[in-house]
Amino acid sequence: MNRVVLIGRLTKEPELKSTTGGTSVCAFTLAVDRRFKQEGQPQADFISIVTWKGQAENCAKYLHKGSQVGICGSLQTRTYDDKNGNKVYVTEVNAEEVQFLSKGNNEAESGSISSHSGFEAQMTPVEDEEIPF
Repeated sequence: MNRVVLIGRLTKEPELKSTTGGTSVCAFTLAVDRRFKQEGQPQADFISIVTWKGQAENCAKYLHKGSQVGICGSLQTRTYDDKNGNKVYVTEVNAEEVQFLSKGNNEAESGSISSHSGFEAQMTPVEDEEIPF
């Protein structure tokens, strides 16, 4: 099983690029607070996140530095040779779902984008009386 679930904030603006085949890909880094903090240790981990296609375009459009998001996806590793011939190892999360958790510039307080659905779902507050159980 390869499943990753994270909540954190973007450390900088997301980068939207396109593959040679024209597929959109968006990459950003997520700062995730550590549950247990020790003196002299980092307070957060910085995780590379990658999104694809329509989800990538939406992330680039609606997310900004400091945006809080929830990510659900899988961990992937890859290698490549840089221009100096050195082998570079990359570990990143391939996000299948991105949940917008902070208020953006638009009217929506939060939303969700899933690579499976291809649309943004608006979250609506529900009163306790409306819950059937």
